[in-house]
Amino acid sequence: MALSTDDLADLRYARFLLENVSLAARLANAVGTPIEKMFSVLPQGAADAIRAATSKALRAGLRFAVSTMGDRNRSSAEWIHTSVVMVTGAAGGAFGLPALAIELPVSTVVMLRSIVDIARSEGELVRTPEAGLACLEVFALGGRKGGDDAAESGYFVVRAALAKALAEAAEYIAERGLAREGAPAIVRFITQVAVRFGVPVSEKVMAQSVPVIGAAGGVVINLLFIDHFQDIARGHFIVRRLERKYGPETVKAAYLDPSPGDLARGSADNPFARRKAARRQYQRRSREPGRSA
Repeated sequence: MALSTDDLADLRYARFLLENVSLAARLANAVGTPIEKMFSVLPQGAADAIRAATSKALRAGLRFAVSTMGDRNRSSAEWIHTSVVMVTGAAGGAFGLPALAIELPVSTVVMLRSIVDIARSEGELVRTPEAGLACLEVFALGGRKGGDDAAESGYFVVRAALAKALAEAAEYIAERGLAREGAPAIVRFITQVAVRFGVPVSEKVMAQSVPVIGAAGGVVINLLFIDHFQDIARGHFIVRRLERKYGPETVKAAYLDPSPGDLARGSADNPFARRKAARRQYQRRSREPGRSA
């Protein structure tokens, strides 16, 4: 079954969000420093601190993801979660790397709450272990590395790489809950997500380590950070909604179709304006009578 006109437009919007994932470029633009030069401002021991904070943040996120809000469908309230993450960003900007171990787990759980909200608005039954872990999967999808952007689709490559670990972790949680967070199935999934989530976390820390940033700059950086993952979540759960309707293979084939779309026409020279225009188009379609997740 071919996708309807509206669903195809939604899929093009999802592809736009998922295949334009350069958080580094947005951060570099915010601080006025090329990402290559940011490496020089990272303090000694940053890699170990980032690794520890990322693992702690994802474990906190996992506990939240499997015991989260109800399945009742409602519109997502992204601005509320954005506001909270901006406040934690002020602490990160003011105190730098030493604050990461406290700030990142808090920011991650708040961002995950926003991701769960987005998932629910796209029709996910967020109380199921598989859907909860799909929310956590967003942190890996938003941390793609350069080599992931292959000709097929970086998005589907990352999903395929995580599929077995996600399924095994979901099965374990469904049977036994989170009584043992150190169970091999759970550890494998968290480890695979952490490797990729560490990429944007490192970029965030680099940007916050630029000497002129301070608390106000930390707010801006965390705003870009949560906006990045909200975009990835929206794209991911649009794809999953369409997969439930049409089947994974049909949706993947349509996603990979190189046919040009009409996404945010006229703003291609300004990626930020294009993103904003595309979001407005999607919101208009979502409010049309008869549309449901």
